[in-house]
Amino acid sequence: MADGTKAVVDTSAADAAADEAALAAAIDELTAGKAAPAGAVADASSQDASEDRGAAPDTPVAADPDPDTDPADPSEPSDLSDAGQDAPRGEETSEITAPLSVHEIAAELAAGGTARRKPAAPEPAATKRRPTDPQPTVDPRDTATLPRTLPAPLRHSGDTIGHRYRLEECISQTETFSSWRAVDEKLRRAVGVHLMASGHQRARKVLAAAKSAALLGDPRFVQVLDAVQEGELVYVVREWLPHASDLAKLLADGPMEPHEAYQMVRQVTDAVAAAHRRGQAHLRLTPRCVLRTDSGQYRINGIAVDAALRGLPDEDGTDGSERTDTRAIGALLFAALTHRWPYPEDRYDLQGLPKGLQNAAPDQVRAGVHKGLSELAARALFDHPPHHAEPITTPEELTRAIAQMPRIRQPEPELPPFPAPPRHNTHALPTAPNPTRVADPAVAPLPASSRPTASRRTRRRLRRVIKATAWTVALGAIGVASWQFVDTLRNTSPTTPPQTSATSDAPTPQASTHNPTPIAPKAALSYNPKGDSAESAWALPKAIDGDPSTSWPTYGYDDQFVPGGYKEGTGLLIDLGSSHAVSSVNVQFVGTTTAELRIPNAQAADNPQKAPLTSFTVAGKKSGSNVDFTLSAPTNTRYLLIWLTSLPKDTDGKFRGQVAEVKVSG
Repeated sequence: MADGTKAVVDTSAADAAADEAALAAAIDELTAGKAAPAGAVADASSQDASEDRGAAPDTPVAADPDPDTDPADPSEPSDLSDAGQDAPRGEETSEITAPLSVHEIAAELAAGGTARRKPAAPEPAATKRRPTDPQPTVDPRDTATLPRTLPAPLRHSGDTIGHRYRLEECISQTETFSSWRAVDEKLRRAVGVHLMASGHQRARKVLAAAKSAALLGDPRFVQVLDAVQEGELVYVVREWLPHASDLAKLLADGPMEPHEAYQMVRQVTDAVAAAHRRGQAHLRLTPRCVLRTDSGQYRINGIAVDAALRGLPDEDGTDGSERTDTRAIGALLFAALTHRWPYPEDRYDLQGLPKGLQNAAPDQVRAGVHKGLSELAARALFDHPPHHAEPITTPEELTRAIAQMPRIRQPEPELPPFPAPPRHNTHALPTAPNPTRVADPAVAPLPASSRPTASRRTRRRLRRVIKATAWTVALGAIGVASWQFVDTLRNTSPTTPPQTSATSDAPTPQASTHNPTPIAPKAALSYNPKGDSAESAWALPKAIDGDPSTSWPTYGYDDQFVPGGYKEGTGLLIDLGSSHAVSSVNVQFVGTTTAELRIPNAQAADNPQKAPLTSFTVAGKKSGSNVDFTLSAPTNTRYLLIWLTSLPKDTDGKFRGQVAEVKVSG
């Protein structure tokens, strides 16, 4: 007390009310911002450093085989604990003292001093509680033993999540979450699944990031399909691209050609810049997040979700996230041009740079690098680029810089050698005794200066012969037709039937040589060369069920298919079960649709569903709601591809195609 007399604490109501008022005043004073002891701060930092490096001692957790979780890379910060002394302390060190009981506070006040919190004994990392965790419904002092960081849920292949997703293969396992390849048993398609304990301190951020990514709706990003908290589990479901290769695999054999590196950085930058315009950031863009499909399109995996799963900080604001993603794109381009990781550590099967080459442009690391791409990578990656260049700090600036570059064109394919002229045309060549002029051109070709002249002369002579032959045939046909017409008029009478020339009977047997025979398709498959999941797999049998009132629909697209765009078309692959001689195909659409009939060549015959579009030969292209493709001659094939290149607009404003029925005749 103020007068120094010793107070006696009894159980009277007045004294209890006074103690409660003193306790409230002491708590208000403590929460007003007194400095925490240094030892307590160090304790909290050490706890944070341990919480993401191990689970509870009683829970065995497999080691993480994913090299992405290695915190050694300064370009990819992992958890807050990996930042060392630079980690934010506001949230991490708020619980630094142990609470005093009411009687202890009253005793302190009775002794004439101010109620002070006594230092708390260090708690294990698995038992302390974050202020950002879900608030308990009971007194916090009764939940002091609850873990702040929970281990990754233990699951096995064959387990079913959410009564729908069957786990097939564990792709990676960390101390806090696991990633699986799974099967959506409802839609019969492959998906990717991340699993985390619902009591984990990052669970809320993971769910929020997944739901935000799902609303992005940009097809250049791998789509988030589901995000659910169910009992002790939080799981995030995403698309699975079975035929796509990540950038780390693409760089396994060496650096990219300039055209391919240009396509990669342009597509990735455009996608990331569009996401930032909608308030989204990736924050962990690595070579394993950038996927290239079979058609050459790049898609980005893990936007916002990967950073939330690994606890990366997002308190830097918009400017910090833009710089982080821009620097990451610069690192991707640097690795694609040099086949080296632009930091001292070896990452993603790439060798790191020596300390002497830090802050060096790609063309200083490897000879022959494209000059414009090298400067672009240095400006995006470094805060102080070489040669006093201006740094690029946002994806939007990087998009403009790429647009100002001269376009890097794809190298022309090598042409096969020019074939030798056929033997039967050698009479057109001069018959001089000079052996150089009469020798086989494949053995002793003519001089370069004389070859064009001889070739032009030969072509002129051939054109004259062809023209003369054409005129002769035309005049002969006219004469024969005139003679037949006059002869028919001369011999026509009531008793004598008109005579028909032999030529008029000739087409009759030709018209009856082929009788169309229906061929029943065995299966209908979705064909998507971009490597996306099957479109409307549940409705594929409706395209060949013999009922035009049912149909197979495509996805609904915001934009029409255009050459060179994100998507040039989508396809329906018809499997006849075995090879048949196909002469015609009839396709009924819902609405006016433009489509091509394509036949796989030998390269795509074994597995056409995974073959590129270039391995199919175009047999016809038509537009309408009921189109017939008639082949010039019966073709033996097992598969037929209906490739849709223009779709009608549906009632919801989306471009959507619908195939009602496909009929094949032999």
